[in-house]
Amino acid sequence: MGMDAQMLQKLATLEMPFGKYHGRVLADLPGNYLHWFARQGFPPGELGRLLALMHEIDHNGLKHLLQPLRRNQL
Repeated sequence: MGMDAQMLQKLATLEMPFGKYHGRVLADLPGNYLHWFARQGFPPGELGRLLALMHEIDHNGLKHLLQPLRRNQL
């Protein structure tokens, strides 16, 4: 998977468009929810790629690296 700055920025700002965590920023999704997607299958397209990347970041304990990319921090 090619990871670039745009994908990381989207993780820190894009909101989940459906489901139990609708409206929550992807970077704030709980690990168990991301793990559920990993077991069941990620959605197709960009959202699926972003969720898979967020799962890897969460699984490796790297969520803190997204903190500087958040919209509300200047």
